[in-house]
Amino acid sequence: MTPSADGSSATRPNSKKYKFSAVTGYFKHDSEPIGPPFESITLPALGLINKPYPSDSSLPARSAGYTPWERFIHQLSTLNRDSNPDISYKLIYYTRHGQGYHNVQESKVGTIEWERYWALLDGDGTTVWADAHLTSVGEDQAKAVNKFLREESSPGTDSEMRVLPLPTRHYVSPLTRCLQTWELAYAGLTSTKRPVVKEMVRERLGIHTCDRRSSKSEIEKYFGEGKFVFEEGFKEKDELWVPDVRESIEEHAARIQRFLEDVFDDDGDNQIVGVTAHSGSGLALYELIGHPPVRLAPGTLVPVLVRAERLG
Repeated sequence: MTPSADGSSATRPNSKKYKFSAVTGYFKHDSEPIGPPFESITLPALGLINKPYPSDSSLPARSAGYTPWERFIHQLSTLNRDSNPDISYKLIYYTRHGQGYHNVQESKVGTIEWERYWALLDGDGTTVWADAHLTSVGEDQAKAVNKFLREESSPGTDSEMRVLPLPTRHYVSPLTRCLQTWELAYAGLTSTKRPVVKEMVRERLGIHTCDRRSSKSEIEKYFGEGKFVFEEGFKEKDELWVPDVRESIEEHAARIQRFLEDVFDDDGDNQIVGVTAHSGSGLALYELIGHPPVRLAPGTLVPVLVRAERLG
């Protein structure tokens, strides 16, 4: 089952518009361990490796010199400027949502029992995890991302201070825990452009009630009308989730392909974009672009540099 962007389910063979690939070697995240029990956390300066770039020689002379992030952004701009018109690059600030009530329940009963029984229920009579909300811990994790971004993007007195650039465009999964995470993580840090809610960046579809989204009107009621921009064709009801079939990692990666195609089609001038989504969506992204499948801890922000080559 491969969902289409308009909310229906359809298989679209040979319809890829881009080939996406990871560009590694710029960030420590690219060489972190893969597989459990390791989970990546947010690193200072997002783990940017301070090293020379081919574009350094084209920077104008400046007595104060350039910070590593200034040089990296110049390198990214140079890649986009000098590549042929069919190739472009974007740096994604990928944030996994903070701890949700479904995460707590899985930790409590164990993954085997969660998959076998509990994930199929809306809750246990005390706690609800259908379209799971953040716990208080999850809220604190999202607030910690906000604190990190504020501190890292503020100029310092140290000449080696790495002033982190902020995303100029944001995309968010429609699951409540992701919308909450974005709201807390980027509070007071965004421009006038509202984040776009995208179905294709959702967690794996099917069976697990925590991954069944609320209706569009319920989202607007909870967060306030106008907080988010819903992508064109966003349905009132969740038409993608089904109770008896779990999406495969390959199908999930196909959805992320569609998501990235939208991002690269619609955001040509935005070199840095924010994506707030899920652990599974992150692994599907890595599967698609050939990045090591590093697992993310709840409330973690990591950088992912993506190269897109237009096909046909």
